[in-house]
Amino acid sequence: MSDTPAPAAPLAVLYEDPHLIIANKPAPLLTQAPPGVPSLEAQVKAYIKEKYAKPAGVYLGIPHRLDRPVSGVVCFARNTKAAQRVHAQFSERH
Repeated sequence: MSDTPAPAAPLAVLYEDPHLIIANKPAPLLTQAPPGVPSLEAQVKAYIKEKYAKPAGVYLGIPHRLDRPVSGVVCFARNTKAAQRVHAQFSERH
């Protein structure tokens, strides 16, 4: 058995518009992690940076997370206004 971590699964973007990006999170990938630790957030930021040739940082609001052992769909907000609106919808259970 090797101590080398398994390669990250390829990013599966399920929906994308100027306000939101929806992606599938495979288990056991973290939704969010510190820099240098593989996470769905880092994969989505790299995807946006490459697709739109963004030279600077990429903003992603994360209104919800999934636990490490869980797979599922994660919604990311691509700007602060969308982040506020989606967060409110999650808070109000809409």
